[in-house]
Amino acid sequence: MKFYDRTQEIAYLQETREYAEKVARFTVVTGRRRIGKTTLIREAYKDKPFVYFFVARKAESDLCEVYLEEINEKLGIPTLGNTRRFSEIFRYLMQLSQTRCFTLVIDEFQDFYRVNRAIFSEMQDIWDEYEQTSHVNLIVCGSIYSMMQKLFKDKKEPLYGRNTGELRVKPFRPSVLKQIMAEVKPDYSNEDLLALFTFTGGVAKYVSQLIDGGALDRDEMIRQLVSANSTFLTEGKNNLIEEFGKDYGVYFSILSCIARGKNTRSEIEDVIGKEVGGYLTNLEKEYELIAKRQPLFEKSSTKNVRYELNDVFYSFWFRFIFKYSYILEIENYGKLQEIIHRDYNTFSGLMLERYFHSVAVESGKYTRIGRWWDRKGENEIDMIAENELSDTAEFFEIKRQKEEISLGVLKQRAEVFLQATREFKSYGLSYTGLSMEDM
Repeated sequence: MKFYDRTQEIAYLQETREYAEKVARFTVVTGRRRIGKTTLIREAYKDKPFVYFFVARKAESDLCEVYLEEINEKLGIPTLGNTRRFSEIFRYLMQLSQTRCFTLVIDEFQDFYRVNRAIFSEMQDIWDEYEQTSHVNLIVCGSIYSMMQKLFKDKKEPLYGRNTGELRVKPFRPSVLKQIMAEVKPDYSNEDLLALFTFTGGVAKYVSQLIDGGALDRDEMIRQLVSANSTFLTEGKNNLIEEFGKDYGVYFSILSCIARGKNTRSEIEDVIGKEVGGYLTNLEKEYELIAKRQPLFEKSSTKNVRYELNDVFYSFWFRFIFKYSYILEIENYGKLQEIIHRDYNTFSGLMLERYFHSVAVESGKYTRIGRWWDRKGENEIDMIAENELSDTAEFFEIKRQKEEISLGVLKQRAEVFLQATREFKSYGLSYTGLSMEDM
């Protein structure tokens, strides 16, 4: 699949390189695995050579050997000989950058923890010494979000506050997914588009794998996702076990509960059989894998709370792959495909709501977007979008099929909302139904 979108991110990275002509820049690039961080950087800097270090999990001396070859190839200059310490290479590059501007990319930066933890302190000393006289454009990338946050936002860490910028790479927006589908399958249906969103969440690598594999409709996507050689089957474990460490079993169980619709703390604890408050806090604050959702304008920060997985792909993975791992153990891929087909309409209906929330965010038309439900669970509104500048608010009902939408029921629920919250007084109100026809 060709490179798509990322216009703003590329502009930021190129602007950062221009700033480095005057003074050193230190940018932290984060984002979940498979989101396309490295591909983005290569695209942004494809017009000029840059030094690229990948932090593999091996001896520091072995890494240094590879890095010295990279410096020689990209900068065309003699290097330090057979140094066995990364700090010596970093000092050499910082000194070199006093007389020439260049970009240095260090990928999977957090894995220096496994190589030699002293590297972070050594980098801090060297950076502080040369920052004001250097012209290096230093980019460090990391896929383990919690560790990258700790490195640069924990006051106890040596690199705290050293970065001059931060870029968070996010999934493709709905408009980009539409562009991709229009190019690879001009006659695509909205069912095809919804399936691509439901199964990938806009994560670049997953989109690329399906598109390059010729999976351009729902049925073919399911076959490719759940097959003997599918890399998707191990994605959750490969990406998250290292984040969670020894407690991964509890975290996986909690995420599975939420993905299956057990989205309140009490429901989760009933299934898990233990208190999960601390785990939920970590999943929300440290790992940013879940979000604590509350009805729009809820005054209490602890009441009427529901939890939701932030990542659409993980919602699918924990709902189907993790839940039915026992079926995969006996290699009955066809049976799991049947289960996904059976439950697809219900699950994709929930993802359709998230799709339209993303569309609303991307539109830039609103100042506040959210959901609302009452404490009894009798009234629920799929989306409310407010524009404080025009004193307007729009209520939405979202269904897969247009004929299932009732604007009359939506207006009744909106009246309950208005009485309960006392919001939107003197606002112009409108009511809209959204279905797959509106994608």
